Amino acid sequence: MSLKNISILALGAAFLLTSCAKPIADFLLPSAEPEAPAEVQFQNKSLKSETYEWDFGDGNSSTEESPSHTYSTSGNYLVILKATKGKKTSTQEKRLLIQAPKNCLVEMTTPFGTMTIELFNNTPLHRDNFIKLVEEGFYNDLLFHRVINGFMIQGGDPRSKNAKPKDALGSGGPGYQVDAEIGNFHTKGALAAARTGDNVNPKKRSSGSQFYIVQGRKQTEDSLKSMESSKGLEYPAEVKEAYLELGGTPQLDKEYTVFGQVINGMEVIDKIAKVKTESRDRPAENVTMTIKVIN
Repeated sequence: MSLKNISILALGAAFLLTSCAKPIADFLLPSAEPEAPAEVQFQNKSLKSETYEWDFGDGNSSTEESPSHTYSTSGNYLVILKATKGKKTSTQEKRLLIQAPKNCLVEMTTPFGTMTIELFNNTPLHRDNFIKLVEEGFYNDLLFHRVINGFMIQGGDPRSKNAKPKDALGSGGPGYQVDAEIGNFHTKGALAAARTGDNVNPKKRSSGSQFYIVQGRKQTEDSLKSMESSKGLEYPAEVKEAYLELGGTPQLDKEYTVFGQVINGMEVIDKIAKVKTESRDRPAENVTMTIKVIN
């Protein structure tokens, strides 16, 4: 057999080995254990593969090569990657631990997107009451019944569930009030408790369930100085920066209890604030909410 024929046979054998090679599934997990809610970027290290099937262990899946996935709650998840080439398949399984968040977080889902909200530890009465209601499912399917663009979006009236279009909303609650814990500021994204006016509520007690999320407007140095003078306060540097860059409603400071802050999904506030409204600032089309505790 000539050297030329041997070379052709060798090349053919190499091609056969390459084309028949079995895929090898492999991927990398984050080096640190992420904290919920966590967006995890998976690094695909598979070899000799053409298609991929991911099972993230929480009921969700993907066919992307190197997908990212958000875990909204803590837990120990079994992530499975199936790598395929032709009719041959390889599978790799790894455990992913998502840690519980250090702070109290809730996730608020609306037709316009989802917001992650941190509840403040310096307002324990409001924090614990809100978590209690959320865990009971109190807020699920309630409406944002009052929306004022450039100001705030308000919800939490239990009477808004299944309310008819012309129903007057805004006076309902769980049958109790929460003592005031005033001290935080009304920067954009602030979660604050609604309440009745000083004439009937001089101690500024909060509604047991109704809340508003601040949109507001960007402030100026002069407007903040005027507010400091009229309210007898001095804004911390980070609060002043937030008012200047993001906006808010500083006129409400020292009047209402702010007990949380939107930390993700700020754009959802603007989307809701822009909806068409009718009588008493109620959206013409219902804007519902569902809230769950992130743990």
